[in-house]
Amino acid sequence: MPLLQPENENANEEPEEDIDDSHYESSGYEVSTETVTSAVYDFIYENGRKYHVYFGKDKYLLPMDEIEKDRLDLSHEIFFRLLDEKLHLAPIGDEPHRILDVGTGTGIWAIDMADEYPSAEIVGNDLSPVQPKWMPPNCRFEIVDAEAEWTYRPDHFDYVHMRNLSQAVTDWPFLIAEAYRCIQPGGFIECCELENVPRSDDGTLKEDDGVKTAMSLLGDALKLLGRPPFMSAAMLKKELEDAGFLDVVVTAVKYPFAPWPQDPKLKMVGAMVLMTEETGYHAYGMAALTRILGMSQEDADRICTNAVNAVKDRNVHTYMFFNVVYGRKPESPVDP
Repeated sequence: MPLLQPENENANEEPEEDIDDSHYESSGYEVSTETVTSAVYDFIYENGRKYHVYFGKDKYLLPMDEIEKDRLDLSHEIFFRLLDEKLHLAPIGDEPHRILDVGTGTGIWAIDMADEYPSAEIVGNDLSPVQPKWMPPNCRFEIVDAEAEWTYRPDHFDYVHMRNLSQAVTDWPFLIAEAYRCIQPGGFIECCELENVPRSDDGTLKEDDGVKTAMSLLGDALKLLGRPPFMSAAMLKKELEDAGFLDVVVTAVKYPFAPWPQDPKLKMVGAMVLMTEETGYHAYGMAALTRILGMSQEDADRICTNAVNAVKDRNVHTYMFFNVVYGRKPESPVDP
C-alpha cells in the first residue's frame, strides 16, 4: 500500500540562496483564484517518488519531485530548440496583454514568456505548487484544476497555451471549450503535444522494442482512466475546429529519442531527449503501471528500465512527433 504522507513543504525548506531580486518579486499563489491553502502541499510517496494528491490521486500520474522538475525544465529547452528557438508559433503580435499557460508545470515557459513580452500579464496554472517563488513582476501562478469550470472572465485572454497535458486530460472538448470562452475575439489558442506513438522510418523499431512495450502499456492505463491513449495532430485539429476556432494550423516536428539523426539540430535534440529518458519512462510509467494496471513495483520497474535501455541502442532510430496546433477565435459570429 502507498504511504499517504501529507506535508507542508514550507516546513522543511532549505535556506534560500541570495538572489538579486531587482527585477523579480515573490509569487502570489492562488487556488481557483482564491488564497492558497496548506492542503495543496499534500502529496503521497510511491515507488520512491513524490506524487500529487490535492485534486485526486489519479488526476496526474507523474511525480512532482525535484528529479521530475529537472526533467521538465530540460524538456522545455528541447521544445524551444525544436521550434527554432521560439516559445510559440501562433502569431500573437509584439505586445499581447493577457496570456494563460494551462498546466504550467515548473512555470518555465510562463517565466520566459513574461521576459519576452513585458507588456503582457502571464498567468500560469497547474494542479501543484511546484513553480519557483521568484519570477518577473508580470507573471503569477494559480493552483487550479483546468478540467473544472474556469473562473476567468469571458473574452479575456489574447492567447492560451497548453503543452503536454494529454496524460492528465479526460475531457478535451470541455477543456478547449473553456479556453474558447475565455479567449477574446481574434485571440489564439495553441496546443503542443508529444504524440506518444513511437516510430522509425527505416524499420529499425521492432514490435518487441522496450519503448513500444512501455508506451503501449501507458496507453492501456490511460484508456482505463477514460483518457485518450495518445493525441495526434489530427485529433487536436478536430478539437479546435469543433470548438469554433478558425484558421487552424498544424506543425509536426520529429522528436528523436537519441542522437541518431544526421541533422545537427535534431542530433543535439536527440542527445537532450536521451538525458530526459533516464528518468522519463519511470516518471510516466510507474504510477500508471502499478496503480492503474495493478502490476508489481518490480515488474513496472523492469518495463521502464527496458525502455531506457532500448533507446540507447545506436542501431534503432526511434522518434515520435511533437505536434503544435493553433487556431484563432472568430472576431464575430459571422467571421469567415
